[in-house]
Amino acid sequence: MRAKERQSFAALVREELIRLPAGKPCCMLSEISALTQTSGHLALRGGSGLSVSYRLEDAGVARRLFQLLKKRLGVNPSLHFTQTSRLGGRRLCVLTLSGEDAKSLLDALHMTETDEYGQMHLKRTAPRHPMTRQCCRRAFLRGVFLGAGTVTHPEKGYHFEWKAEDEQLLRILGKLLEKCDLPFHTYQRKGQQIVYLKGAQQIADVLALMGAGQSVLQMENIRIQKQLRAMAVRAANCDEHNGERMLDAGHRQAEAIRQISLKQGLFTLPPTLQEVARIRLENPDLSLKDLGNMLKVPIGKSGINHRMRRLMEIAEELH
Repeated sequence: MRAKERQSFAALVREELIRLPAGKPCCMLSEISALTQTSGHLALRGGSGLSVSYRLEDAGVARRLFQLLKKRLGVNPSLHFTQTSRLGGRRLCVLTLSGEDAKSLLDALHMTETDEYGQMHLKRTAPRHPMTRQCCRRAFLRGVFLGAGTVTHPEKGYHFEWKAEDEQLLRILGKLLEKCDLPFHTYQRKGQQIVYLKGAQQIADVLALMGAGQSVLQMENIRIQKQLRAMAVRAANCDEHNGERMLDAGHRQAEAIRQISLKQGLFTLPPTLQEVARIRLENPDLSLKDLGNMLKVPIGKSGINHRMRRLMEIAEELH
């Protein structure tokens, strides 16, 4: 338990994702595609044609990728370790595919084509794998996180990000997050595009989408403790009965919304209810009037009360 506590929250999330079943063939290919975009490198090997290598800092991620490649494509990557001069001389795991194994991978990711003489040619330098199914979109988000993602410990704040080293990955991530109704932001850091989420509920939603259910529960527990501590401080300074009653009602509403999030995800709600739910979770102590004023299109107390009643009804139906 002590060792677990010393691990970063991002490392705990990765551990959980690594242990997930490989999934359906389409999902395995989506995860391979994501890891190829974040960690894959193409190289020419003289007369032997193209080779593909993956450089990964996490041995667990390398092990999962090895298993996905073998199970989905029937290939056997070679594995070796190398020392990097960056990051304090950290050891990297390198998986390499060459010859027919590399051809199988590149064909599966629609990166090559064969001419009329049977010669293979590189058609594009990045995978082009369709993700029309929800399960494949989840697998792709998981793969990008394993290859180039991190998340801040909830005790310190709420920040989740992926590094997008090329424009294609940036576009794909943007489209997937829009389909999942997750508001995101981008900025540049040291020449790299960063896609990030800031809200606690948005981060809980994306963790659930990737399959990190235990990490969601841990995050929720930490968030509840933080809210209770904040409420205790506010309650200690509040000697008005109405103020205490408002705090209690806000806490009950936030708890009901949290149950909806855990059981079906807030992204399944209509947009008007999603907005109210997320604001209430972030502000369990605010009055209904103040909540209404925080909406993109402000509404009155009666309007916000109507939406809150509907959220409470949905939570009750899920029991």
